[in-house]
Amino acid sequence: ERYVFKDQLNQNLGMLVLDGYFYIANTDGLYRYAYKEGQNKLEGEGEKIVALSASGYNNHWTRNVIANKEGSKLYISVGSASNVGEQGMDKEERRAAILEVNTDGSDEIIYASGIRNPVGMDWNPVTGELWTAVNERDKIGNNLVPDYLTSVKKGGWYGWPYSYYGDINDPRWEDDPHQNLVDMTIVPDVPLGSHTASLGLTFYTASQFPEKYKNGAFVGQHGSWNRAEFAGYKVVFVPFQNGKPQKPVDFLTGFIADEAAGEVYGRPVGVTVAPDGSLLVNDDDGGVIWRVSAIE
Repeated sequence: ERYVFKDQLNQNLGMLVLDGYFYIANTDGLYRYAYKEGQNKLEGEGEKIVALSASGYNNHWTRNVIANKEGSKLYISVGSASNVGEQGMDKEERRAAILEVNTDGSDEIIYASGIRNPVGMDWNPVTGELWTAVNERDKIGNNLVPDYLTSVKKGGWYGWPYSYYGDINDPRWEDDPHQNLVDMTIVPDVPLGSHTASLGLTFYTASQFPEKYKNGAFVGQHGSWNRAEFAGYKVVFVPFQNGKPQKPVDFLTGFIADEAAGEVYGRPVGVTVAPDGSLLVNDDDGGVIWRVSAIE
């Protein structure tokens, strides 16, 4: 049974339950529906509270949404409309950014920008900072540009499309470098490998897993397309110590079936923690949700 009106679903990804509403992030807008705890079917028409652009090559269509701790603000991730602004930067208004709005969609600001394709978002449980997983640009080699996990500063600029990983100029903008923006680019916190398509993000605050996982971050890597050898196709874990990230390590692997033939068993995307402390991983290629639990 479909629980939401079909004509109001449009490449939806992000979901949020907050203060009597169920929010759904479609590629072209953020909708909310009246909702009561325990309800298993949405009733009535959804209200489109934020309009979002759905234009562009391959669209970077995923839109995610989370709320702050107080439940007073929503944060919406919106990827770019192009690889490196080749369609003109007028097409990138309110794109490659994280937007902040009130829970009714009003008082929108661009919270952070120059972030090519932010998808996963979560709050660092120690510092309270917003963090995001970012899918970086293509077509400048197998080993460039690294996807990343980073804290997100209000008003921060992260370089896309003029530079990457701080103030490294993108060669495709050498005739028009926007050097003032390049110079102010924030260096991301954690590189996650080039073309890994790092998308999902969740901090682990439960207690089922061993202590070393406490307050660390899981990242779902959908996997490469613009690379001679496979990269990604796994879930990685980033340990944190006193709120600061350490080197990523592999957590859930085995999705690559035959690299030479280009075959995989699945492609992880979203990651979230279940109420019992297990990790849920959604796999949009295999069409399943994996549950990872600690062995007692």
